[in-house]
Amino acid sequence: MSTDVLAVGAHPDDVELGCGGTLASLASAGYGVAIVHLTAGEAGTRGTAETRRSEAEAAAAVIGASLHWLDFGDGGLRRGDREEDELIALLRQLTPQVVLSPPPRDRHPDHERAHALTKDACFYAGVGARGQGRPHRPQAVWSYMIHHPFEPRFIVDVTRAWDAKCRAMDAYASQLYNSKKPVEGPPTRVSSPGFRASVEGRARHYGELVGAEFGEPFFGEIPPGVTASSLLGGPA
Repeated sequence: MSTDVLAVGAHPDDVELGCGGTLASLASAGYGVAIVHLTAGEAGTRGTAETRRSEAEAAAAVIGASLHWLDFGDGGLRRGDREEDELIALLRQLTPQVVLSPPPRDRHPDHERAHALTKDACFYAGVGARGQGRPHRPQAVWSYMIHHPFEPRFIVDVTRAWDAKCRAMDAYASQLYNSKKPVEGPPTRVSSPGFRASVEGRARHYGELVGAEFGEPFFGEIPPGVTASSLLGGPA
């Protein structure tokens, strides 16, 4: 299947937390969805790289996405020419129409580095003189929300995919809080019950803004275009 949307994560679980519902919605509608993790999360407080790879595979299966890996170094994500070229090669291989990236400003520096790397690689992937392979530039790059809030350009109704998003997050048993399977090891922010509740609370907040039960917000430097007819039928 061709790839319509590629979601980029600095670490395994970033994508699922930020845009897992959107990806699951697209996959269930028949679109080709792919995920690429730029690191294996090897510098995390909990779990090993092998554990997180296994968890990521389970999460991708729940979402209905193909899974790809790059090795740019967790806890100091590299974003030089070599890393750009590797991501460019993947973009040209998969030829996605849309790329979803970590946000430009966030609590974890790796998220910000991953955003800048993704943005640059998406541009240079369309430059024939750069790297190997046939040039391909995605039509749009949108950022999902992880920690820091932002003013969204649009919000995706993920109500029907909320269960799939939750099951994808539950696949990360070594990292994220799950009331049915307590996380073992030193406490972290994302392993707390409060963080898990905040993910749902945020989704309910953004969903309410567009008349949905759950929503996922996205940011981009250029607003999306809409047709005049699409203005009808929106939330009051």
